Amino acid sequence: VQLQASGGGLVQFGGSLRLSCTGSGFTLDASAVQWFRQAPGKEREKVSCISSNDGATYYEESAKGRFTISRDNAKNTVYLQMNSLKPEDTARYYCASDRRQDCRYGGPYDYEGRGTQVTVSS
Repeated sequence: VQLQASGGGLVQFGGSLRLSCTGSGFTLDASAVQWFRQAPGKEREKVSCISSNDGATYYEESAKGRFTISRDNAKNTVYLQMNSLKPEDTARYYCASDRRQDCRYGGPYDYEGRGTQVTVSS
């Protein structure tokens, strides 16, 4: 069983990236999926979440209007489309799953991926 985050990279200010969170060994469409990020020297913070029971999506204030979370059940993958990226978005991004299906639990999580690095240059 594994959760893998991918799609990070180096992008210029104002650019876009799409992160993927792919499950293997279990069905991700039966889990809520939470995206986190952690910048050096800072605490980990929530970014966005998608529930699987009702499809509700949640965004932290810093992500609203710029990031979009979605899922493709056929690919067992949850995406985080990030637009209008800023240097302050630079961080390692992680995804985690919760089989209770609802983002409102806020953890703890069943599985967590190792993360993917996003670096935004100014």
